[in-house]
Amino acid sequence: MRHALGIFLRTPAKTYLWLLIATVAVSLCAVNQWLPENQRLFSGDEWLRDRYTQLRARDLPEERVALIDIDDHSISVLGATPWPRERIADLIEKLIVEFNVRGVALDIYFEKQQDTIGDQRLAMLAAHGPVVLAQAFDFHKNKFTPARNGQLIGGTPVSSFSEEHLAHMAKATGFIANHAGLNAARYIGNIGFVPDPDGTLRRIPAQTRFDNKVYDALSRVLQQCCSGKKTDKVYPGTSRFSDVDENGFARVDYKRTLASYEVIPALSVLQGEAPLESLQDKYIIIGSSSLSLADRVPTPLLFSTSGFLVHAQALSTMLDEQEGQHYIKWPGRWLALLFSAITAGMAVFMFPRFSALSNTLMLGGGSVIWLGLAYLIVDHDMWFSPVSPLISNFFLLAVAVPFGWQATQQKSRRLLGTLQQYVAKAVVQELLRSDLKDPLAPRQLHVTTLIADMEGYTSQVENLPMEEAASLTREFLECLTAPVLAKGGTLDKYTGDGLVAFWGAPLPVENHADLAVDAAIEIVRNVRKLSSQYEQQGRKKVRVRIGIESGIAIAGDFGSSFRSIYTAVGDSVNTASRLEDAARHFPYDIIIGKGTVESSNRHSFEPLGERLLKGKEKPTTIYTVEVSA
Repeated sequence: MRHALGIFLRTPAKTYLWLLIATVAVSLCAVNQWLPENQRLFSGDEWLRDRYTQLRARDLPEERVALIDIDDHSISVLGATPWPRERIADLIEKLIVEFNVRGVALDIYFEKQQDTIGDQRLAMLAAHGPVVLAQAFDFHKNKFTPARNGQLIGGTPVSSFSEEHLAHMAKATGFIANHAGLNAARYIGNIGFVPDPDGTLRRIPAQTRFDNKVYDALSRVLQQCCSGKKTDKVYPGTSRFSDVDENGFARVDYKRTLASYEVIPALSVLQGEAPLESLQDKYIIIGSSSLSLADRVPTPLLFSTSGFLVHAQALSTMLDEQEGQHYIKWPGRWLALLFSAITAGMAVFMFPRFSALSNTLMLGGGSVIWLGLAYLIVDHDMWFSPVSPLISNFFLLAVAVPFGWQATQQKSRRLLGTLQQYVAKAVVQELLRSDLKDPLAPRQLHVTTLIADMEGYTSQVENLPMEEAASLTREFLECLTAPVLAKGGTLDKYTGDGLVAFWGAPLPVENHADLAVDAAIEIVRNVRKLSSQYEQQGRKKVRVRIGIESGIAIAGDFGSSFRSIYTAVGDSVNTASRLEDAARHFPYDIIIGKGTVESSNRHSFEPLGERLLKGKEKPTTIYTVEVSA
C-alpha cells in the first residue's frame, strides 16, 4: 500500500491531465449512449444510420409480396379517386379468385359509407375472405382533442398480455377507422405512424395500445391471417419488431430497394392484363403512389416513397423471421463504450509521446475503423448511438491534440532554454533545424575540449574584500565565456575560476579543432587586456592557462533524477585537463595535444616536446600556438 501510494505521488501531474481528458471523452460517449433518443447531447445518429441503410439495401427480388398500385395512369383511365367501393371490391375479388393470391391488405380506410352495393360487397369480403382492412391510430400527445373518427374494431384485450409486454407497446391517443358497415371484418391492421422530427419515416408501431385493447400493424395482421401462424404477442427481444424505442416504435428494416418489389398497376388487374405468375400465392398490399392522394413519405432510401411500400418492407422482415432469419440482439451501447475506452487509452499513451500529426492520424484511423464496426452493429442494435464514439474522438482531437501540442511546445521551450545555457545561439538554431528527436541524448562524437583556468587564483583573491573577489571572478569568466560562445562552442561548466567547453557536440562540426584554437587565442587576448587594466590600477597581473585536446568522447545529458548536466566524458577530455595543468610549467598560455594538431587545418603549431602527463603511462607530445598582440 505504501509503495502504491509512493508511485501515485510520484506520477507527473500531466499524466493525471491526460487521464482526465480520456475520462471526459469516454463519459461523453456513455452519457450520449444511455440518454433517451430525444434528449441526446449530439445529433447525427439517424443521418449515419440512413447512410448505412442506403449502403446495405440490395435489389433482392421479393417473390412473396406484390403491390397493387392505384397509380396516376389507373386514375386517368378509370376516374379520379376515391374510387367507387364496387371497383375496390372488383379489384379484391379478382385478386382472390382469378389470381389466387394468399391474402390482400388495404392501405386505405373507408371512413364514410359510399355506394351501398359496393360497401356490402366489401363487408362480405372482409368478413369471409383473406382481407385485411386498415385503420389509423393517432399518436400525437399534444393534440387538445384527439381524432376519434369511424368505428374502431378488432383488437385483443390487454388482459391477454403481461405488464412487461404492455410496457413495450405504443400508446395511441386517437384513431381514424372505417364506417360501422365494416364492423364484421375479421382482420384489421393499423397503418398509423409518426415520422421522425426531420419528417422521415423510419419506425412504425408493431403493436398499439388503446382503450384497454392491443392492435397489430397492418403488415403483421396480413402475415398472421395468411400464413396460418397467428401469434398475439411479440415477445421482447425475439424479433426486430419487439426491439422498440421508449415509445414502443420499431425500426423498419429497409434492406431491400424499392425495385425489389413487384408493383402492378390496379388497372392491369381490373382489365385482366396482369400475368398470373406475378401475383399467384403472394401477399398483396393495395395502396397508391399517386401524387394526388398525398400518400407519400420520406424514407431513408428515397425522399418520396409510397406509404404501402413501407408496409411491404415491414412484411418482408416478418416473413424473413418466420423463415428462420432471426434477429440477434447485440450490446451496441457497451461495444461503443468499449471502443471509446480503447481509443481514449491509446490517446493517453500516444499523445505525450508522438507528434500532433501522428495523433491526429490515429484518431482519424480509429474513426474509420469505428464506422466499419458501427455498420455491422446497427443491424443488431437499433437504438444505440453510432455517433457517440465519433464525438469522443472529436473531443480528443479538439482538446487533447492542442493540449499535446502545447505540452510539446513547452518541452521544446524548456529544451531550448536548457540548450541556450550551454550552446551558442547559432548552434541552437541549427539544432532546431536539424529536427533531432532528442539532441541532448548521450552520443559518441569527435570533439575538441578546451579547459581554461586562472593561474594563482587563491593568491589573487585571498587578500581582497569579498565584493572585489567576486568582481574579479566575474570579469575573468566573461573573458573566457564570450569567445567560447562566439566560436560556436558548448559551455560544459564553470570550475570556480575557469571553465570547460567543447566543440563538435551536440551537433558534429568539421572544423571543431580550429574553432577551439580560435577561441583559446581570443581568450588569451581578453585576459591580457584585463591584466593590463589591473596593472594600471595597481593590482596583481592575471594569467590564464588553457589545455586543448581532440578525440572521441561521449557527449550528452548525464546525471540522476535529481540533477543532470550536459557534458562530455572521455580520454580526450581528461587529456585536456592534464594539458591545462601542465601549462604552469611553461611560459605559454595555451598547451595543445596531438589530437587537436592533427585535426586542425588553419593553424600553425610549435612543438614543445614530450611530457609525461598525470595519469598517463607514456609521454605525450605537446604543442602551443602563437598569440599575436
